[in-house]
Amino acid sequence: MGFVSSHRLVRKDHLVLIVVISTLVIASTSISGYGYFDTTKVAVYGQSDPDQMNSNTTNSVNIQSIPLEKVRVGDIDIAYKMFGKGNPILLISPAQADMNAWEPSILRELSSNHTVIVFDNRGVGNTTTGNRPFSTQQFANDTADLLDALKIQRADVLGYSLGSFVAQELAVAHPDRVNRLMLVAASCGGRESVPHSPELPKMVIDVVNKIANDVPVTSQEVKALLSQGLGSGWLKLHPNFFETIPIPEAKDLFPSITHNNNLKQLKAGEDWMATNWSGVCDELTKISVPTLIITGTDDTNVPTQNSLIIAEKIPGAWLIQIKDAGHQLPGQYPDKMHKIIQTFLSTTNQR
Repeated sequence: MGFVSSHRLVRKDHLVLIVVISTLVIASTSISGYGYFDTTKVAVYGQSDPDQMNSNTTNSVNIQSIPLEKVRVGDIDIAYKMFGKGNPILLISPAQADMNAWEPSILRELSSNHTVIVFDNRGVGNTTTGNRPFSTQQFANDTADLLDALKIQRADVLGYSLGSFVAQELAVAHPDRVNRLMLVAASCGGRESVPHSPELPKMVIDVVNKIANDVPVTSQEVKALLSQGLGSGWLKLHPNFFETIPIPEAKDLFPSITHNNNLKQLKAGEDWMATNWSGVCDELTKISVPTLIITGTDDTNVPTQNSLIIAEKIPGAWLIQIKDAGHQLPGQYPDKMHKIIQTFLSTTNQR
């Protein structure tokens, strides 16, 4: 991978590594459209880096073939899968997505030296809804209870988008459960966070409601949702992207979550990023475990500046910015993602 720029910023007791990664080598990869205000899986056809193509297909983990298990946690039954070997790493999914949405090549890489745990959040996929209100705090408690049920004292934790909000809450409220923390497309919420445009949730909620009420959704509306997750830089590199793929039907955008739970999850994310509360930004200064923060330079769903705020709060945090990546960066650049994660895991110490 090539580096556009690299420098270390030292401020008091913080050592923040800021790296912007070039995307000159990559022509196109698969896109997994999952995340906060993201939608569906979209395959990209065309030129690809040979190694990346290999990692995305022939050697990927087939999560569908791994047996699904369930465990009772509080008021819900949580569906999960465990595979691989080594110390546990827990992956917390984004809003609207079940455990199957994780990029397969990243799962393959992680499972080579970790026991990977993926699961469906409350009200998503095969996990029941329960009777407790949806909130990031509740999701974090569910996650801690899942670790209890699996008899895992602590784990490396990787959270993406809404999952990164949950991971931060877990690290703050249950610090003894986290060995190392990895945050992708993250915000620490509240007054210090940088909000996205209010038009974004309106657009998503409008489409969600249309689907629920059998109101036609145009292909242009679907493209607009997908474009939000991809970001302007990536679309400039792939100007004919939407001409090379089948545009999914609106009804296929949110296959693993009901209408009501979709809206409740979206509200939980919006509540986290709202500026009428304190967020967990100041609480992050208490985090003492190695922390990796990854963001796309063109993420507008959870604006990139939020990752910089988090990196300034957590002592010694690593900050990686992937150039020309949007909110869907794990699917846009999976090869870069797993190299970054593996570098972090191999060069930092567990608690």
